[in-house]
Amino acid sequence: MEVDSLYQVGDNIVYPMQGVGVIQSMEEKEILGKKEQYFIIVFPVNDMQLMIPESKISTSGVRFVADSPAMDNVLTIFKNGERDTSLSWKQRYKTNMDKMKTGNLQDGAEVVRDLMLVNKEKALNPSEKQMLEKARKFLVSELQFIKGISNNQAAELLNTAL
Repeated sequence: MEVDSLYQVGDNIVYPMQGVGVIQSMEEKEILGKKEQYFIIVFPVNDMQLMIPESKISTSGVRFVADSPAMDNVLTIFKNGERDTSLSWKQRYKTNMDKMKTGNLQDGAEVVRDLMLVNKEKALNPSEKQMLEKARKFLVSELQFIKGISNNQAAELLNTAL
């Protein structure tokens, strides 16, 4: 059953903290006595599925996958941007976590860039190392999707961009 919504079955989307997914279906579910339409989203990179109520989709941070010019712009910023070196690791972690939660392509790319630069200077603590791996995986998955390239090619493109 299709509903009148910005998003439709088959759309490729990005969900904050999960990465690129595909809206596989819409299903009516009754949860806690309330019937509602749910988007069923599959995330190939994480091999997981997520249900988001239609009433919450607009506030969930879901967005369409970026287009190639937007990704090219982000890669330029990735290459030429500056990181804030005045932050303690705790401040940096909070700032980066807030950026990751937005689901914004540029914010995610800045997290990857900044943590990769820090990692070149000194070893990241375990929390930041995990954050870098997660953020990098999401950025690579979107880059891979947009450019129609393999995961390895997308990862190499990021490595050479920095």
